[in-house]
Amino acid sequence: MTCKTTLTAMAVIAAFATPAFAQSTSTLDTVKERGRLICGSSQGTPGFGAPDDNGYWRGLDVETCRAVAVAVLDDKDAVDFVPLSGQQRIPALQTGEIDMLPRTLTWTLQRDANGINFTTPNYYEFTGFMMPKSLGITSVEDMAGASVCVQTGSTTEVVVNDVSTKNDLDLQPVVFDNTTAGRQAFFSGRCDALITDAGALASVRATMADNPDDYVIFPATPYMDALTPAVRHGDDQWLDIVTWSIQAMIAAEAFGLTSENIDDYLDSDDPRIRRFLGTDPGNGAALGLSDDFAYRIVKSVGNYAEVYDRNVGMDSPLKLERGYNALFNDGGLMFPLAFQ
Repeated sequence: MTCKTTLTAMAVIAAFATPAFAQSTSTLDTVKERGRLICGSSQGTPGFGAPDDNGYWRGLDVETCRAVAVAVLDDKDAVDFVPLSGQQRIPALQTGEIDMLPRTLTWTLQRDANGINFTTPNYYEFTGFMMPKSLGITSVEDMAGASVCVQTGSTTEVVVNDVSTKNDLDLQPVVFDNTTAGRQAFFSGRCDALITDAGALASVRATMADNPDDYVIFPATPYMDALTPAVRHGDDQWLDIVTWSIQAMIAAEAFGLTSENIDDYLDSDDPRIRRFLGTDPGNGAALGLSDDFAYRIVKSVGNYAEVYDRNVGMDSPLKLERGYNALFNDGGLMFPLAFQ
């Protein structure tokens, strides 16, 4: 991330943060009055959230924000992205500096119970270690005494401690409060391993390693994490809007609706699709939105498969398999809720 980007982000916080939030009775009203949605983002993880060479933010988490912007403001570009560290992100959401946080955020009990509400998962994956192949280590059990670059304020701090204790490994955490600093430290040899979400590791390997084939990624635990955009406590309407905006992309894939073919379904006789598109009214009004909010999301941003493929899937440099992020009927965990 450039200094210019950082300064722009801080200016966004200063201009739109707490005062606007405090003056409004709801996040929806605040966003409408402001005419912009403010999203917390990573400090630069291509595939999930990072500006391209022209400064335009791209990524799966970024497009989650764009979907909400379409639902509320009918403009996918009416979004400001604020890069935040692991320590900064949740306080920024709680204090109203940002409207939503779709920053590769693991759904945990402590976070859920302490000031934020999780919406619906937009990515499933495991926490992983990345290590140089030259070390000859491909599993946790072989990591005894290894040093691990880890970002403070993330769930991976807990994972390192748990893995070390469970397997009697005496892992040595090397802690950073800046994502980029931790990654650079790993590639400079300050630590043996880098730990974070496996998708982020794939992004780091593809974009920062001189030779990506020199590094191996393997699971830190046998458990999956649900990365889930969050909103702050106390605004159920906003929780519903973000939840159903994400669900619109998942349901569209299940219905076979894409950004290219959705207009062909506007006169569909299928009652489920008619309710989804807003042809039969009620869903949008229930959220405080126009009834065609789901149609506009799919038309402007795409369904979940389109978003996945171009950011982290086979149409992207990361080329990650869908795996657990496939629809339920394809063996994955993505399950559309009922639009009725």
